[in-house]
Amino acid sequence: MTSYGGNLVIAEHSVIVARGMGVRRGGRWLLRPVTFGVPEGVVGLAGPPGAGKSTLLATFATLRRPNAGALHILGHDITNAAGQRAARAAIGYLPARFARADHMTAGEFVEYAAYYKRTSVSAARSVARRLDLAEAARTELALLPPDVRLRAGLAAACVHEPDVVLLDDPFGELCAAAEPWPTGPTGPAGPGGHTLTAAMAELVPVLRSLAPTVIVTADATETLTGWCDRLLTLARGRLTEQPTHSAAARRGRSAADRRGADVPDPRAAVPQAILASDRRPAPPRRRAARRTLSDVSFPRLTLPRLVRRPPARSATGV
Repeated sequence: MTSYGGNLVIAEHSVIVARGMGVRRGGRWLLRPVTFGVPEGVVGLAGPPGAGKSTLLATFATLRRPNAGALHILGHDITNAAGQRAARAAIGYLPARFARADHMTAGEFVEYAAYYKRTSVSAARSVARRLDLAEAARTELALLPPDVRLRAGLAAACVHEPDVVLLDDPFGELCAAAEPWPTGPTGPAGPGGHTLTAAMAELVPVLRSLAPTVIVTADATETLTGWCDRLLTLARGRLTEQPTHSAAARRGRSAADRRGADVPDPRAAVPQAILASDRRPAPPRRRAARRTLSDVSFPRLTLPRLVRRPPARSATGV
């Protein structure tokens, strides 16, 4: 998504295209009808609690339909069943809370996601190894630290190697764990702030390598500023693009920017975006080359010594 003359427009390489799309809940507009596009890269979506970020992300995940307008994901129209199935096969979605899975171990949770996505168990174990979950595989999710539990959620969301990953407030638990620090200050100089900063420094490269397009939500813009390629805010039903101050964006590291930098454009003086009325949804295309999880190095995790219980089994036998 780009902003031109104060209006949101559809970029040349838009993975998600919304035309006059509006989202309502409880009789009010969470997103007033608007036309926009989401390009490849890491896109942050910030807004106060209750603004509708989770509902909008669930709409992108095809879990609900927009109340107005049309929505295309990877060229598929999600208003019809065939397009919805095709889009879902290429989407990885992690909700803000997955408390119903707390009784499962990290390994069981990732393997169940592989079963749900019709992927092999070997693929589940492979992505778990890439995310350094070997030591946590037999530990229940409820007993894991927030950053390790988030890695298990990321592994489950990306077990089928999606093209679009939707993460609803992935740093929420980390922020909550850092704020009420009982033995010292809670600001950036306090122990809680240092713990949050260190955890995010390890997780941000992981998030950037999950898929060609990653959409991340957060309550505060400060959480997303500096590392997202695009930054949007949602408030009072209106979607607005904000400056990211991202070094990656300035150096043209997003997938769309890299593609534009490979070949000089003689129309460089013209903004590389077009109005929605002049652009059709992008057709399905081959996945762009990207940095994979295997390229990201992780520090070795040291889990606290716990009294291990036998792994709980779900009703489905996973």
